[in-house]
Amino acid sequence: MNIQISNESSADIAKIHQVTEKAFLNAPHTDHTEQFIVDALRRAGALTISHVAKANGEIIGHVAISPVTFSNDEANWFGLGPISVLPEFQGHGVGSSLMKSALTALESMGASGCVVLGDPDYYGRFGFKVVDGLILPGVPAEYFQALSFNDKFPNGEVSYHEAFSVKS
Repeated sequence: MNIQISNESSADIAKIHQVTEKAFLNAPHTDHTEQFIVDALRRAGALTISHVAKANGEIIGHVAISPVTFSNDEANWFGLGPISVLPEFQGHGVGSSLMKSALTALESMGASGCVVLGDPDYYGRFGFKVVDGLILPGVPAEYFQALSFNDKFPNGEVSYHEAFSVKS
């Protein structure tokens, strides 16, 4: 399958919403607000990176990256997610292509690193790891991971953008 990754355009917004909704429809551990989170991040101007994956000109996946804050005032860190791939295209490298593209763009911007909440086996393939002292309240520590672009990891409590609390 030939996958093209690009920055989102204004013409992609409605389709990104649909793809994100469909991607998480039957996913475990979700409250089905991912599409609303992406919309709220965009409205707030907090989508640092928003890439789409296309096959045959159709959007089949999306990844969002936004700033995070730390209790110790660590700066220049970002949170990955949501990352969405239509169910019929999952397991075909679309998510991996989106991940690599987004992380490359983030590193080229001079970011210090990125955090993610998710499956350690999946995200570990991209260099994410659990970091002692890095905390996302209310989640099991083994599912909250970080990737540093400069081999320095912060400590403290992490907060995602307020858009992550949106319900619709």
